[in-house]
Amino acid sequence: MNTGKVLLGVLAGVATGALLGILFAPAKGSRTRRRILRQGESYVDGLKEKFNEYADTISEKLEHAKEEVSAFAQKGKEKFEEAEKEVKASKI
Repeated sequence: MNTGKVLLGVLAGVATGALLGILFAPAKGSRTRRRILRQGESYVDGLKEKFNEYADTISEKLEHAKEEVSAFAQKGKEKFEEAEKEVKASKI
């Protein structure tokens, strides 16, 4: 299973549990709403952080793949040029 999906599921479960715990706790409505808001902001910040980490990882992998493709293309170009020189030399 994808680690990101597991992490997202765990965070959703924790958020749901915290929200239900706050809603059923005996407290004033305005106080409860503030607690829900603060907790929600905390979860959003955590999700943003995880998303940024995954985006950075994907960017790094993409850059690495780009470098490998460029190196492979350069080697292919060099081999083609060598073969072309050999063909021209054999015609003379």
